[in-house]
Amino acid sequence: MKINITIDGKTLPVNLVDNEATRALVAALQKSPINYEADDYGGFEKVGGLGRSLPTSNQQITTEAGDVILYSGNQIVLFYGSNSWSYTRLGRIQYTTLDELKSFLKAGQGRISVVLSVAEHTNIKATSATEHEGKLYALNGTELKQEPARGVYIKNGKKYIK
Repeated sequence: MKINITIDGKTLPVNLVDNEATRALVAALQKSPINYEADDYGGFEKVGGLGRSLPTSNQQITTEAGDVILYSGNQIVLFYGSNSWSYTRLGRIQYTTLDELKSFLKAGQGRISVVLSVAEHTNIKATSATEHEGKLYALNGTELKQEPARGVYIKNGKKYIK
């Protein structure tokens, strides 16, 4: 399961763990995105009230940068550092470098507006290289009609970076 986190128009995907809290979160997000405000806390996380409660299955956890955690059943914590506490794990933000994550979360810069939404699925079941020979695709499976200026794409079944 995946969801997206959007901050200031930039979006990163989150790989969710499978538990009661994430299933309830995804069910809520299928109805509409969730918007909330989050603030820095302790120099290692952004925390904000979700505006609803989710089921908890708290365990003692030592978090890492990128972890998305449920705290007290109604707060989402986005970690850019580490902490040990009794939390319910929701998932991990997919990012490349710690600097990218800190920039995305605006670490240490105060309040941010966060949007949680359901990640789009392509519904691609199977394909063969010959039926797509010479065609160019975005990573979400959408065929591109023209050569991209830059980015990561799929061409002839192989990663294509420009």
